Amino acid sequence: QVQLVESGGGLVQPGGSLRLSCAASGSIFRLYAMGWYRQAPGKQRELVAGISSGGSTNYADSVKGRFTISRDNAKNTVYLQMNSLKPEDTAVYYCNANLARVYWGQGTQVTVSA
Repeated sequence: QVQLVESGGGLVQPGGSLRLSCAASGSIFRLYAMGWYRQAPGKQRELVAGISSGGSTNYADSVKGRFTISRDNAKNTVYLQMNSLKPEDTAVYYCNANLARVYWGQGTQVTVSA
């Protein structure tokens, strides 16, 4: 069983930066593929960024060049560094962990507004 807790969300101005963290429980964190998803009201949940157990990354086209996903297996934590934030990045951001099963965190709200 994996439990995930997101943090780091908040209010930021357009063009600003935010760093999200996802802390995971468990002793096999290193084996999980980890991802960040987001969901705005009335919209589908979408993949923002993913990172494999081996460190390979992938990003939604809308965030390429602005967001960076990383993981620290020693700390059982995955991060999402978000730069050059736009109002359209406003959403609840969720962390997930995927191996044989998929686990989701509760989400952290990111609001980008002037």
